[in-house]
Amino acid sequence: MEDTDLSGGVRVQLAQADALIERGHKVTIATKGAPLTWSGSRAEWLYVDHFGQLDSEEFDYLVATFWPTVRPAFELDAEKTVHLCQGFEGQFSHYEEQRVEIEATYRLPVPRLVVSPPLVEICARYWPDVTYIGQIVDETFFRNSHPADNEPLRVLLPGAWQVDIKGVAEGYGAVAHARWHGYDFRLVRVSPWIPSREEPADTASEFQVGLSTAEMTRLVHSCDIVLAPNHHEEGFGLPAAEAMAAGLPVIMTRIPSFLSFDETHDYAMFADEGDAMGLGDCLIELLDDESARTRVRTIGRRVAEQFRREYTVRRLEEFFLSRLARRSTAVQ
Repeated sequence: MEDTDLSGGVRVQLAQADALIERGHKVTIATKGAPLTWSGSRAEWLYVDHFGQLDSEEFDYLVATFWPTVRPAFELDAEKTVHLCQGFEGQFSHYEEQRVEIEATYRLPVPRLVVSPPLVEICARYWPDVTYIGQIVDETFFRNSHPADNEPLRVLLPGAWQVDIKGVAEGYGAVAHARWHGYDFRLVRVSPWIPSREEPADTASEFQVGLSTAEMTRLVHSCDIVLAPNHHEEGFGLPAAEAMAAGLPVIMTRIPSFLSFDETHDYAMFADEGDAMGLGDCLIELLDDESARTRVRTIGRRVAEQFRREYTVRRLEEFFLSRLARRSTAVQ
């Protein structure tokens, strides 16, 4: 693990580790980051200055969790290295200057585990050994019943303004569009980082920063509608899935990762990527129509069942055990 900073990606890594531990496996997390403070973890931890300090003989697998960790793991033990990919970084504008290095990393002969179906095709362009394992939504988000809506309704816009693929600017545009049409609601913002100077944070009734998983669960459960205006580079979009598990109607962009949740595409309201007015029109429809909110939240909650940890950990376990058996046979 490159670092332990608060992020959806790290939360997923922690969830997978805990799920494997629950199944009786031993997981050690090695990181160059600081001790974890914002979440619990059942794993053993190794804090290192560089990954070359690790002894690969102690482990059956070395799971690289982010592109900069793939080559160090590969150099430690190529046969044991696996890459967990939650999004192809070569598409992100933030890594434009490192795109050549990223693509070279993805061409290494390393098996890859991906959290969404669209990533299978993307990653297979560089190395064909790609396995879909699915995504884990923390059990605390799941609810079987939904409390009465707030008055006025609370609309949650998650994500960092500073990360363009999160589409937060379009989320603000959707909010402005609905308000221009006279709708009254509370905008709730949550981000891993404090607002930038450019962000119109004063239009939010509430701004939460750096929440733990437990705090994020409570915040999601306190809201009524969720905006997910992510761009096509998004590998999965965890907050949208968490909202669905909580029984909230979600407004999503028509991007591959969101559309892959289910072939019916009736589990959310959809607008085109970058279309603030289209997102705003969807928001207006949900603000206007309680029956529409009920319909979308009911279907979304059902679709979110696939994100229970039991399904992902079974796929993980099957992958690891089958590869280990294959490796043992080859040695014999």
